[in-house]
Amino acid sequence: MANTLLMPKATAVWLVDNTALSFEQIAQFCKLHPLEVKAIADGEAAQGIKGLDPVMTGQLSREEIAKGEADTNYKLKLQEPKVRVPESKRRGPRYTPLSKRQDRPNAILWLVRNHPELKDAQISRLVGTTKSTIEQIRNRTHWNSANLVPMDPVTLGLCSQIDLDLEVQRASRGQPPAAPTGDTLLPASVTERLEVEEDDQPKEERELDADAVFAKLSSLRSTKSDEDEDDDH
Repeated sequence: MANTLLMPKATAVWLVDNTALSFEQIAQFCKLHPLEVKAIADGEAAQGIKGLDPVMTGQLSREEIAKGEADTNYKLKLQEPKVRVPESKRRGPRYTPLSKRQDRPNAILWLVRNHPELKDAQISRLVGTTKSTIEQIRNRTHWNSANLVPMDPVTLGLCSQIDLDLEVQRASRGQPPAAPTGDTLLPASVTERLEVEEDDQPKEERELDADAVFAKLSSLRSTKSDEDEDDDH
């Protein structure tokens, strides 16, 4: 991390008010123009800015200020910070270890088949590949297309399940929900309109069958009555 001065204008305000340093020395230390420092001293600039003590922040020592006040040609030196904060790295393409790069085409094929809603840029972020490679695998023009086998990139360790779910969620925004597959329950609005299925037999045959049943019951009753009379005799 480059050692830079915190709040240059606020520091310049404090140095102008609390030291005998020259405008040039303050300008050099705060990375300002000497005329801007002069405007601060005249009250024409940095109005409303509260001075920041560089000694309290650990960026300038009392001894350094004393050296500058004793010699107008002396250039103030910024103190080394006691704690260094690492610079945030610019996020670039995902790095893929050499041992796993051979699995990337298989992972791309899996993503293309199982998540067609993903864009090339999203697949590139997930497995760290180029758009041209993705296009070749989509069109089956990749040099090793005949030997590619779709494999889950999460299982291969090329991306995390959280990253994959996040990209799928982003790609699915604004798209209609997928149609349900397989047997599903019908809504009540549909089932209420369904008519009760009747038997395959015609209505006349069902009536005849009913008459036959009643006739059979009557014959059984008459037979039972005859048997009871015989027992009495």
